[in-house]
Amino acid sequence: MYNLLDAQLTPVAHVLIVVGIMLVIALVFGFLIMVVSKKFAVDVDEREETVLGCLAGANCGGCGKAGCAALAHSLVEGKGEIDDCPVTDKKNKLKIAEILGVDYAGGGEFIYVVNCGGGINAKDRNDYLGESGCVRQSMVSGGRKFCSTACLGDGSCVSVCDNDAVSVIDGVAYIDTDKCIKCGKCARTCPKTLITKIPASAVVYVKCSTKCRGKEVMDACAKGCIGCGICAKNCAQKAITMVDNLPRVDYSKCVGCGYCVEKCPRKVFHFVDRTRDENRDKKG
Repeated sequence: MYNLLDAQLTPVAHVLIVVGIMLVIALVFGFLIMVVSKKFAVDVDEREETVLGCLAGANCGGCGKAGCAALAHSLVEGKGEIDDCPVTDKKNKLKIAEILGVDYAGGGEFIYVVNCGGGINAKDRNDYLGESGCVRQSMVSGGRKFCSTACLGDGSCVSVCDNDAVSVIDGVAYIDTDKCIKCGKCARTCPKTLITKIPASAVVYVKCSTKCRGKEVMDACAKGCIGCGICAKNCAQKAITMVDNLPRVDYSKCVGCGYCVEKCPRKVFHFVDRTRDENRDKKG
């Protein structure tokens, strides 16, 4: 009987039967998925989307999270800090604080600078012939420079910057603050930890990281700090102190007069404004 009935079905009928069976299966699975999704649904705080809209959207990883969405989720859950994001501006951070209903005085805006002025002025102790990049080079006895804290100038920081904000000039890294989004990739990559934060309002910074002094420094670098302390002695605001033979600037006291730049015999102090710095060098 079955074979006779089956034989009487047209090809179109066969197709319709198969389609019908598939449709029933799809409806059953769709219903099951709906039931399971409702049962195990995770409530999403509506504030996450609003907070995400206030973040810079760079997805740079500077906050230590997978991206801006992950940071927004962390903030709403109370597990993150607003200043975890180095890219979002203060205005939007204040908006986020208002959305979350938390107090936020406004973390200080900052910029990244390179604390080394050596480059071609820092002597090489050997020729490096290995794989390119400062990270690789530093694995071989700390790199080719006599100074253990000198910028190796081999561009590992340049290679990780997605915004063309880092370049190597005269053998030392330089950060273009106009292009930098402050994601911190370069700082995390530098094997000598020479890239650090200073307040965005800063006028001057120290372009050296050596803790050595005197003849040892002069033998290794023509631009290295010798720890003479002239900067600290001549600062009218008492904004400079010597720590481990290296000047440290208290930016809450610094008025940006540039006297330290003028007086430093080794030209260790530099203006953040590169144009102003270059004009200084031409005069000097």
